[in-house]
Amino acid sequence: MITHDISEALSLADRIIVLSKRPSVIKNVYEINISGNTPMERRKAKNFGEYYNELWRDLDKNV
Repeated sequence: MITHDISEALSLADRIIVLSKRPSVIKNVYEINISGNTPMERRKAKNFGEYYNELWRDLDKNV
């Protein structure tokens, strides 16, 4: 799946790959370990915000 929505990615994925600007190369790979069986349960997980902030900081650095 490809998405530009961090929350969607965290709610659905076990791994998130961040790409750089064009020409794209893999910038970072995140193994996501969030508990919950549904996207809504995952969004309520304690570490959801930590992953969200980490990904946002990574994207903010000249993607």
